[in-house]
Amino acid sequence: MDDTRRVNTWDGYVDWRNRPALRSRHGGMLAASFVLVVEVLENLAFLANASNLVLYLSKFMHFSPSSSANIVTNFMGTAFLLALLGGFLADAFFTTYRIYLISAAIEVMGLVMLTVQAHLPSLKPPNCDPQNSNNIQCKEVEGWKSVMFFAGLYLVALGVGGIKGSLPSHGAEQFDESTRRGRKQRSWFFNYFVFCLSCGALIAVTFVVWIEDNKGWQWGFGVSTIVILLSIPIFLLGSHIYRTKVPTGSPITTIFKVLAAALHNNCRTTKGSNVVSGISSEGGDCDSTEKFQTQTPTESLVFLNKAVTIKPVHPVLQCTVRQVEEVKIVLKTLPIFMSSIMLSCCLAQLSTFSVQQAATMNTKLGSLKVPPASLPVFPVTFTMILAPIYNHVIIPFARKATKTEMGITHLQRIGTGLFLSIVAMAVAALVEIKRKHVATESGLLDSNEPLPITFLWVSLQYLFLGSADLFTLAGMMDFFFTEAPISMRSLSTALSWTSLAMGYYLSSVLVDAVNNVTRNYGHTPWLFGTNLNHYRLEKFYWLMCILSGLNFLQYLFWASRYKYVSAGTDDD
Repeated sequence: MDDTRRVNTWDGYVDWRNRPALRSRHGGMLAASFVLVVEVLENLAFLANASNLVLYLSKFMHFSPSSSANIVTNFMGTAFLLALLGGFLADAFFTTYRIYLISAAIEVMGLVMLTVQAHLPSLKPPNCDPQNSNNIQCKEVEGWKSVMFFAGLYLVALGVGGIKGSLPSHGAEQFDESTRRGRKQRSWFFNYFVFCLSCGALIAVTFVVWIEDNKGWQWGFGVSTIVILLSIPIFLLGSHIYRTKVPTGSPITTIFKVLAAALHNNCRTTKGSNVVSGISSEGGDCDSTEKFQTQTPTESLVFLNKAVTIKPVHPVLQCTVRQVEEVKIVLKTLPIFMSSIMLSCCLAQLSTFSVQQAATMNTKLGSLKVPPASLPVFPVTFTMILAPIYNHVIIPFARKATKTEMGITHLQRIGTGLFLSIVAMAVAALVEIKRKHVATESGLLDSNEPLPITFLWVSLQYLFLGSADLFTLAGMMDFFFTEAPISMRSLSTALSWTSLAMGYYLSSVLVDAVNNVTRNYGHTPWLFGTNLNHYRLEKFYWLMCILSGLNFLQYLFWASRYKYVSAGTDDD
């Protein structure tokens, strides 16, 4: 490639074509628009299967409700956790541009495997009647059929993880954060990124779920495959205007180097200590333009300051002030990350027990029978309505009222989502009590017939959790991207998805722990068996409500003490 076309426009970034006029007019909006369209397609393909997967596992792969729920949460947890891998590779060796293309290809491979298995009866366990206890063929998928299923499923998880870890950062990279306009546009981007997540989810839980329930799962997996394939050329259309961060080496290596150096130097005798302040990052070859490299280390997390020495024990452990300060920034954001995991655990219920609850209820709206997996239409529709209102009404009003650039801070937005999750779990418990009461009064506790209660009751918990997701997810992505050092931005932004991963894993752990504890105390396990009417799901929801409340209190402790790193400037 001709080097004259590779122009450094902003610190740490590269434009592949020198188009200053185009960027002046559009400020990265055009480039980010390609990312937003791709996100609609990507999330459509992912949620088309994830939202309905629990029913596929129970009806066609013959797993129990609790096992199906755990498989779904483990799959989604793994997909979101692998976003860390995608973010790490984008920061260290590749770019967000390349990671997206590689990850999309991997996801296509996994979807093709799932499509083939769903299409061929010989690759699935035999059909059976789960109510017929004498039917010996009604057993879980096993052997090489199971291997094929889980291989395809986790190839999809690997691809989704790479996309989630690269796409938000790639879109945010298109804006010039040195100007007020660029920072506002970046905040706009994250809000509409969640909006596009919801657009894809809306199509997934209506159109694609209907196809899966009425035409067959091979068609559902097939649609997802086609959608991901379509996203690749759309993404490539923006190649000539994308601004891409140049990889600067492994951010994880920097973090561990600073931690190791600080630990070693703190353990050494203080006599004759060579710990210094204000040393140049290059061991004496100082560049005066790099303020971070020559300034005195800050007084926060002073334990790490001793990582900066004149004579390190080994050259590998030579740390600069800049590196120490960057690691401090990352460590300070970790309590915020940890506080968001409980909300993600609550969100996990939307694709597991909430779907199974709705499946026992009357899902008709007039003459239309709504698939239980289409219930997320309520939170995603509400998100699609709330996101523009938040962006164009609430934020401008908050900016005028507070006379600040942000109006509502990232941490205030995250805290609002955490509070809404408490309300959502309380509502979920009350709805389950009502559903069980109807089942008892109707004499349908042991029946598979739909209960005489509309599934719209379950939509209440979806609305609250959907609102919580909008506030928290967009706030977290903006927070982690803005606060992180440039060299760690993809990895840091991936923490938003990692929070979801940890929440899904925590959901599985809670289900198993609740069953073990209740069994050990001589009771019937709360969440065990094939009949949801015999579960003590309302108690499980109350437990999550209490845990969410405690989590909110500890979040307030950390958020009130956090000092923002990125103050920004007021130039336009």
